[in-house]
Amino acid sequence: MNTEQRHGKVVGVNGNMVAVAFESRVMQNEVAYVVVGNERLKAEVIRVKGKRAELQVFEDTSGIKAGNMVEFTDELLSVELGPGLLGQVFDGLQNPLPRLAEKHGFFLKRGAYLDPIDDHLRWEFTPTAKVGDKVRAGDQLGTVPEKAFTHWIMAPFALSGELEVCEIAPAGNYALIDKIAKLKDESGKIHDVSMTQTWPVKIPIKAYAQKIKPTKPLVTKIRIIDTLVPVAVGGTFCTPGPFGAGKTVLQHLLSRHTEVDIVIVAACGERAGEVVELLAEFPELIDPRTGRSLMERTIIICNTSSMPVAARESSVYTGVTLAEYYRQMGINVLLLADSTSRWAQAMREMSGRLEEIPGEEAFPAYLESRIASFYERAGLVKLRNGQLGSVTIGGAVSPAGGNFEEPVTQATLKVVGAFHGLSRARADARRYPSIDPLDSWSKYTSFIEADRVAKGTAILKKSRSVNQMMKVVGEEGTSAPEFIDYLKGEFFDAVYLQQNAFDKTDESTTADRQAYVYAIVEDVIGRSFEFQNKDEARKFFQELRQIFVTWNSAPFQSEEFKKGEQQIKDKILSVGVSS
Repeated sequence: MNTEQRHGKVVGVNGNMVAVAFESRVMQNEVAYVVVGNERLKAEVIRVKGKRAELQVFEDTSGIKAGNMVEFTDELLSVELGPGLLGQVFDGLQNPLPRLAEKHGFFLKRGAYLDPIDDHLRWEFTPTAKVGDKVRAGDQLGTVPEKAFTHWIMAPFALSGELEVCEIAPAGNYALIDKIAKLKDESGKIHDVSMTQTWPVKIPIKAYAQKIKPTKPLVTKIRIIDTLVPVAVGGTFCTPGPFGAGKTVLQHLLSRHTEVDIVIVAACGERAGEVVELLAEFPELIDPRTGRSLMERTIIICNTSSMPVAARESSVYTGVTLAEYYRQMGINVLLLADSTSRWAQAMREMSGRLEEIPGEEAFPAYLESRIASFYERAGLVKLRNGQLGSVTIGGAVSPAGGNFEEPVTQATLKVVGAFHGLSRARADARRYPSIDPLDSWSKYTSFIEADRVAKGTAILKKSRSVNQMMKVVGEEGTSAPEFIDYLKGEFFDAVYLQQNAFDKTDESTTADRQAYVYAIVEDVIGRSFEFQNKDEARKFFQELRQIFVTWNSAPFQSEEFKKGEQQIKDKILSVGVSS
């Protein structure tokens, strides 16, 4: 095709939306570049009407004017996939930010783009396929070591049908751009394969045999989540909450302690201060599993609120595409998006500029379908070689004023499997994590039996009910059994549902310790204690609570742990039990 036919001209500018007139054909979601002087600004076609296309520009649009040339690429917005992604910090367009800063300084230059992975880095390739083998897209051709993982070099996802391996490189040291295989498709066409490939971010990778319903609990080591509102491996959850309720701290702890292989953090429109904190902390954090830097199994997609709003959309899609790529290697991946509200606000802004009919609170009418399509990319899959891989997606939501009835939260709740609602009241009371145990819910099962978990939930409901009654009639207006139920609920909340994020032992609790400790808590809340008066009851639970909180800091099954357990049992037996 003649290159001239793939050009257009700017005919209108409205914020980060640019209207372009063209003569040839233009494809929906095609990448284009708006030429402003010596700068080429990356954009995406979001609507085509006749011979006019509307583009969302991923850069600052100042200086763009009518008549500027636009170059269409005939390519969809894509990411580069290959070894070397782990430990990287990218922006929403997969530019490596540290290398970008080295080349252009810390104030990022508009229109500057770099290759996501250094093509000249060399990797030790070991072939696993042989000449004559029949493979399909996503099947393993060979491997290279990447950090602590065995990185698969796969048949490109874009190829269809059965492919024959015509050539395969011998074991050795290769650059990413080197050809390591030749594949022949069913029509006889030969395809050269290197260690990298590109894939459109808005199209899910489906190079697997079967998608399986998530049932296995994902151990996050956060007790309130694992016991009361669990998440499944390959499941979805959302964490809505007002500003200051602890979403970011909770996501940091999930990143460190959740039993997954790789963590991808998509900072979508978050405040720059929080993102800087993330970038400063993660390289310093020690991974409890490996004893090495947490960044070795982390990828950060960084898009702050000060960056152009259009890039927020690309950041969440870039994050989930990278997650699907590693899932294809039989790896369990956790994707944390913070926050999807900022992405929705970017959609609302663009929808207004497109003059679309608005939905509730001026969000676009397609808000629900966009959010649903994002979360639907999570899942547990069975690969063609029988291995399992998963993508678990957790999205933080920042509803204005903590109002869970607003459209983004409601659209999210319709599609996720677990809802971890953060409470301003619990955050103000210094109850961490500030997940409300009664307002939150989960469709998944815990590793603790459902009927036993129900006992804990029941005592929390009784305790909250009595507490609300006492606010009206006072403590003297409650009966002794009601007051004891109140104390039991407060005890359960304080010693089990709350964790000390500054204590190395208590900040994360393994599944076996959770089950062991819950059995003792269950015994306490199930006993019918006999006290002389309410003061005696209050004193007993306060003392028991203090012993228990100290016990939470003791390493599991250590001498200190066993000593604390005996103190708890002695304390429980020191009180009579009513018949």
